[in-house]
Amino acid sequence: MSKTILFKNRPAGKPVTSDFEIVTEEAPDPKEGEVLLKAQYISVDPYLRGRMRDEESYIPPFKINEPMESMVVAEVIDSRNSNFEKGELVSGMLKWKELQTSVGTGLNRVDPDLAPPSAFLGILGLTGLTAFLALDKIGNLRAGDTLVVSGAAGAVGSVAGQIGKIKGCMVVGIAGSDGKVSHIEDKFGFDKGINYNTTEDMAEALRKVCTDGVDVYFDNVGGEILDAVLQNINKDARIINCGAISLYNETKMPTGPRPEGILIKKTALMQGFLVRDHVKDFGRALRQLSNWLEEGKLEYDETIVEGFDKLPEAFIGLFEGRNVGKMIVKV
Repeated sequence: MSKTILFKNRPAGKPVTSDFEIVTEEAPDPKEGEVLLKAQYISVDPYLRGRMRDEESYIPPFKINEPMESMVVAEVIDSRNSNFEKGELVSGMLKWKELQTSVGTGLNRVDPDLAPPSAFLGILGLTGLTAFLALDKIGNLRAGDTLVVSGAAGAVGSVAGQIGKIKGCMVVGIAGSDGKVSHIEDKFGFDKGINYNTTEDMAEALRKVCTDGVDVYFDNVGGEILDAVLQNINKDARIINCGAISLYNETKMPTGPRPEGILIKKTALMQGFLVRDHVKDFGRALRQLSNWLEEGKLEYDETIVEGFDKLPEAFIGLFEGRNVGKMIVKV
């Protein structure tokens, strides 16, 4: 038998556990050309909240009463596909199932000698790729730039800040607790951290820390923090809109300051980033991330929750700040 997690309700506001249902099914048998996969690690990510809305986006919404899906590291436990051998580890966009079959499309081999398998959902997965390619395509980092990163203790933000230091930038991180601020400074080498939960005037706090202004802003949260950073940007600044977790559970989109005046005055670039638009660059990015990891220039954090049944709780925990680094469920 095999467990599956179904999407049951479209949430109004923050998701709750009743928006999911765990069911037990018969384990599938692989047909000719298929492999049987056993999930080992499953990624939970903020963008999955957007897929719970029944609206057009860059990726189709989840369908009611069908399985959730995200990036998964799985073991090939049976193969009737000549491209894959029993015992191999692979990663890919897969269903929230303990056991499932696949024809192999979209599966990538995982090399456990390079890094622990879970790392291929984080630093060597979509989150690491997102940090690298967003800075590469939009950030245009130059030595001496001031880089500000929100969600700095998260999976993407922590990598983005470290890349900034590798590139010779002054890096400021914004996080949600004093512990996380100390962590990004001590472990990841951020020059300064700011706790947004204890800062009354974020624009003024940034002004004091970023004494030469902000050249690049890597935005993972949107909302009021983005508004505050925009008040401190330099001429020709680059703003990377990578995530907006502060808005994902809003039932009505709030109205904030209008940015166009600042963007015109500062001749600044503000651009959205979707990592899936840059698949052709994944190989180059992974080679560089792997080299930096091997050289000890990159560190990473994982928050690993154990148990397939804990997937909904782990996902909800993203919106409660319960993760440091990449949130992963170990099956």
